[in-house]
Amino acid sequence: MSGTSPTTVRQVPFHRPSFDEREIRAIEEVLRSGWITTGEKAREFERRFAEYVGASHAVAVNSCTAGLHLALAAEGIGPGDEVITTPYTFVATVETICYLGARPVFADIDPATRNIDPEQVAAKITPKTRAIVPVHIAGLPCELDAIHEVAAARGIPVLEDAAHSLPASYKGRRIGALSRATAFSFYATKNLTTAEGGMLTTDDADLAARYRRLSLHGITADGWKRYRLGGKWFYEVVEMGYKYNLTDVAAAMGLVQLDKLDGFDARRHEIAKAFDERLGDLPDLALPEEPAGMRHAWHLYIVGLTDKARVSRDILIERLTERGVGTSVHFIPAHLHPYYATRLGHRRGDFPRAEAAFDRAISLPLYPAMTDEDVDYVASAVREALTR
Repeated sequence: MSGTSPTTVRQVPFHRPSFDEREIRAIEEVLRSGWITTGEKAREFERRFAEYVGASHAVAVNSCTAGLHLALAAEGIGPGDEVITTPYTFVATVETICYLGARPVFADIDPATRNIDPEQVAAKITPKTRAIVPVHIAGLPCELDAIHEVAAARGIPVLEDAAHSLPASYKGRRIGALSRATAFSFYATKNLTTAEGGMLTTDDADLAARYRRLSLHGITADGWKRYRLGGKWFYEVVEMGYKYNLTDVAAAMGLVQLDKLDGFDARRHEIAKAFDERLGDLPDLALPEEPAGMRHAWHLYIVGLTDKARVSRDILIERLTERGVGTSVHFIPAHLHPYYATRLGHRRGDFPRAEAAFDRAISLPLYPAMTDEDVDYVASAVREALTR
């Protein structure tokens, strides 16, 4: 890639979705079919997604948040129970635990990866612990073997928050087929998008059936089975459920995106490598890594400002904004948000590794629609903003 001077302001947003006429035609086909909510397209999406990640079952839902909620609810988690997770995550991970009246218990992170530290997890287990929810930050898998070892010794299920990690791999196996349940996000910025949506995978047939039932009010028959020609009208509510189903409109887009996912993944790796090459000599930055045995999904490219940084994080963001480069910060630790600080009784200093990572973090643009010129421009803009 050739260098590009950032003196000319080029607009590189933090994210731009990658879709074309194939997604539009697939959605149009569903709209013209006469059936637009959950139906055959959603079921096809589930089958193909399960095959892609290597899971036995997949249940399509309308968000990763919904998937996490179902995974926790199906374990019977409720008031008085504790669920261990990371404070370094988007708040959806935490709120799903609170939905059920359980208490989120935070385990601090590994500073090198920003993922939950298995030793910290082990230290947080009590007789009230009912589940562990690791989050694969930015698309880098957690140390699942160590987490599974801690969980298995105590009979605790591991429910993965894989919102960032499609199609990441851990020791040669894709995320989605390694734990009791795994929840994925298809939000607008994700590596595969349906605008809004998600998927819940498991190898347990009984759990999958319960996820499906809970995702549609706890009833015994899907709407499309009741309303299609020749369908049976009768149904029963056998337990309290939710309204978390994914539409065929969204699933049609998801099927096309799934066909493109390997190409998207290859491009994300190219961009991450280019950033590594262009920014690796800067003492100001600690770049993200892809440890041996893991394949990063590169949903995010999070850099950390080092002690040698010549500008603050906020000044760097401001200078990049002036140059037309969109950035973000991932994440404000959950325990620092006023609601959770009050509800859980936390304050700054309780999880110093997560707080330090947040204080230094900045996410650069990384998405398949970026051109080589975009990547060059972002790297040059970062370099100039740091060294000006």
